[in-house]
Amino acid sequence: MKLLETLTQVPSVPGREDRIREVIRQHIEDGKLFDEIRVDAMGSLIGVRHPRPANGGTVENPVRVMLAAHMDQIGFLVNFISDDGFVRVNPVGGFDTRNLFARRVKVCTKSGDLPGVMNPGGRPIHIATDEEKKKVPDITDFFIDLGMSGEEVKQKVKLGDMVVLEGPFSEVGDYVVSQCLDNRVGCWAQIRAMEMLTHHDCEIHAVWTVQEEVGLRGAFPASYSVEPEIGLACDTTLCCKTPGVPEEQRVTVPGQGVCLKVMDSSAIADIHLLEELEGIAQSKGIPCQRGILPRGGQDGAAIQRSRGGVRIAVFACPVKYIHTITEMSHKTDLESYPALLAAYLEQLKRE
Repeated sequence: MKLLETLTQVPSVPGREDRIREVIRQHIEDGKLFDEIRVDAMGSLIGVRHPRPANGGTVENPVRVMLAAHMDQIGFLVNFISDDGFVRVNPVGGFDTRNLFARRVKVCTKSGDLPGVMNPGGRPIHIATDEEKKKVPDITDFFIDLGMSGEEVKQKVKLGDMVVLEGPFSEVGDYVVSQCLDNRVGCWAQIRAMEMLTHHDCEIHAVWTVQEEVGLRGAFPASYSVEPEIGLACDTTLCCKTPGVPEEQRVTVPGQGVCLKVMDSSAIADIHLLEELEGIAQSKGIPCQRGILPRGGQDGAAIQRSRGGVRIAVFACPVKYIHTITEMSHKTDLESYPALLAAYLEQLKRE
């Protein structure tokens, strides 16, 4: 879990993925996991691994498979600084504003990261009216207090600077809890699968994409560059087996293994590929489950629609309380994720 913890604590919102890309690049370079590594014009990191057959020979015309895990997390960009030093922000990614009250944040500037607190404007509870207490603020109501004068803030903070919520990584019972498990889990799973995989006959293009949270923007050009025959999206999904959510809306069940997503609002997975993955999971004793997400999307949709169309499957780790700083994933679901991904790649070959 040490690698996953490291990944969750690196600020990188859409369009500002430089930091997490360098952490991942350094890790895969040190581990010699790929034969080629490059960064495309959008900023996505692409690692290419040629076939490594068990017999040490060569593979003619290997199947080209693309893995895609997005590096970005939901966050904010600074869009206004008042004369008295209060910072206003524009969201990059989807937030439920009910989760933004009284949060510690980090404002990432060119000269260094600044700690701050986020709160909505208005009177505190001791002097607020009953109607004011009931109101759920809009994102535009929130501001960041850096504890500095307006002059100091304007010297250090620029419009467009990245802002992220702060939340530690910890283990709670059978779960890990952290900010941005969506989608540092997918990034981690791709790395771990490549570390576990010793022999394979396919040609693997592992991509850590940018700007997924604002419309799959990095996966589209990466897909056209790679030209895969099979696409495997590596992401997370909702786990709503919690009080207040009807049983039929739970999406996934914690502890039943990695989710093979049947569909969401962006894509429908290839059913034959999904069934093949389930067969491998059963033969290897790897827990997995199916899931359908009524709304939401992932990079597999971009891969699927590239060129003349691509067969895709979607791996997704169940996550409770997604898009908050207390996201939770069951350790069984985490362990099964790279295990199934590596097992599939190990047996993938042209018929």
